[in-house]
Amino acid sequence: ADMFANEEGGPEPDWVVTEREQFSDFRDLNKDGKMDKDEIQHWILPQDYDHALAEARHLVYESDVDKDQKLTKEEVLDNWNMFVGSQATNYGEDLTRNHDEL
Repeated sequence: ADMFANEEGGPEPDWVVTEREQFSDFRDLNKDGKMDKDEIQHWILPQDYDHALAEARHLVYESDVDKDQKLTKEEVLDNWNMFVGSQATNYGEDLTRNHDEL
């Protein structure tokens, strides 16, 4: 109700329907209609999710212009703002170090 109040009685927007499905299918694990401490912890810090791998894949996906799954120096430099804003590069600090793989 904080984000969407259906005061007109019309159909819910697609994002609300999607959020309801996400809640019932993936968040409310014990199906009691609310999230308890364990469900919130699982949602925020899922055990089966590798944050570093996900961030690395995101950086490659967004920066790999020729889609060869390899980043050239030019692709990194053209998207420098993504890399310096990424936790994967320690917010750009790691980019200032010498790397023989680059």
